[in-house]
Amino acid sequence: MPPWPAWLSFDALRRRLLRPAELRIDVDPKKGRPSEPLTPVYERMRAMGDRVQDLPALRLDDPDLRARFREADGETYVYIEDVRHQRLVGYTVFNRLIELDRRADRHIRAPHSQYDPAYQRRGLATAVYRWALGSGMCLMSGARQSPGAHALWLRLGRDYTTGFVDLREKRLSYLGDEVDGDTLSQLHTRMFMLGEGWTLERFSSETRMAMLETA
Repeated sequence: MPPWPAWLSFDALRRRLLRPAELRIDVDPKKGRPSEPLTPVYERMRAMGDRVQDLPALRLDDPDLRARFREADGETYVYIEDVRHQRLVGYTVFNRLIELDRRADRHIRAPHSQYDPAYQRRGLATAVYRWALGSGMCLMSGARQSPGAHALWLRLGRDYTTGFVDLREKRLSYLGDEVDGDTLSQLHTRMFMLGEGWTLERFSSETRMAMLETA
């Protein structure tokens, strides 16, 4: 493994195109997920009836695709359905993080997505993330990311405020908008992205995130 640079930011990560192993990515990018596991999810979604609502605010380029969503226990589930072929294209769940305290839990969600390989690289997950961010939701990465998820975060980081935090014992400590390689490799280090209408100052206040001390 090549040596880490003295610091890493989102821009630096984009420029260097770091290898997955260097980014705590433990999913093989060459292995596409089959569509079969989505079938039972689709069946459950259809069985929910009115509990799954249309999401007209999420615009998709393909007229055959429809976005639907539901909320349960503070989590948001967004489904992308191929109406013509009557199948589930994929979904994104905006999960609550048990590592957060109640105050931070009000504002932060950790997205997890699964999409049929046949529909990937069409900007669907990007559209879902932008909808969430545009609605004011703040996002935080999990302990590990797939290569696709990490690339998506880097793309969105061009348009939204991003940074790094240390998360342990339900407390957030701001690490800055760039970190060194050793820090990035720690499981306690998470990336965050601020939704529409948020500033770093407001985020710190609402989540009680400890800020860096200045001389």
